Amino acid sequence: MFSGLSIGSGLLIFLTLALVFIFLLIRSWPAIQTSRELTGNADAVSLVQYVAPLVYGTVLAALLALLMAVPIAVGIALFISHFAPRSLATPLGFLIDLLAAVPSVVFGLWGGVWLVPRLEPLFFFLNEHLGWIPLFGGTVSAPMRNMASASVVLAVMILPIITAVTREIFLQTPRLQEEAALALGATRWETIKTVVLPFGRSGVVSASMLGLGRALGETMAVLMVLSPGETFSLRILQVGQHNTIAANIASHSAEATPDVMARLIFTGLVLFVFTFIINAIARAIVSRTTKS
Repeated sequence: MFSGLSIGSGLLIFLTLALVFIFLLIRSWPAIQTSRELTGNADAVSLVQYVAPLVYGTVLAALLALLMAVPIAVGIALFISHFAPRSLATPLGFLIDLLAAVPSVVFGLWGGVWLVPRLEPLFFFLNEHLGWIPLFGGTVSAPMRNMASASVVLAVMILPIITAVTREIFLQTPRLQEEAALALGATRWETIKTVVLPFGRSGVVSASMLGLGRALGETMAVLMVLSPGETFSLRILQVGQHNTIAANIASHSAEATPDVMARLIFTGLVLFVFTFIINAIARAIVSRTTKS
């Protein structure tokens, strides 16, 4: 009976995913059928032209957030698991877990009202002194509701998830291996570098992929911070250059006509497939890392 329930539960997950995929495919099929290049009308764009900038913006925002969040999350996890006294590590761990439960709309309000004005001096400095780098180039102006601001908010949002998972992995490091390294004369940092980090490598990858999944699908925080655009620009400080799939769906779905809704659902299908591929790649990386 237990075996049957376990297999049935696993198959139910696959069935649910399959039904979601079929629903998205059916509802977006009109947009797929009618999509074609129209050379006589400058206002008409193909489905690929419509989706490609959104995919680019989604991936760019998620990667920037991951780049900022992962090093900080690993550092916090190491501090909680191996440096902080128990009297500090326990409440700090609870605080990190509670931060992961904050709704995204709260992060969006915090980012749009409080964070963006305080990031503007830093962004002006980067644009003035490092403007020769494509990421910091372009014409900047306040309020800076740009990709950089949205990425910082996303990084704060995924930080608790990555930290919590990584912390639990580091705490599972075999105590005997750590004691053996210390007995051989290794310092605490050398023990972490040679024992803890190699042991938790697969866990860090898994935690990063969980954070990446949330960053790819985040809606309200990005919608409330980012000023949308439809370009492939690398200038993350310039306003009106980028947009994400989730934010675009949320901003246009309320007043969408059937044709526009079909396109929006197709972008949701693209995001669904893309997230599924990312998770599959992450599982492969974790499996290979664990075997090695």
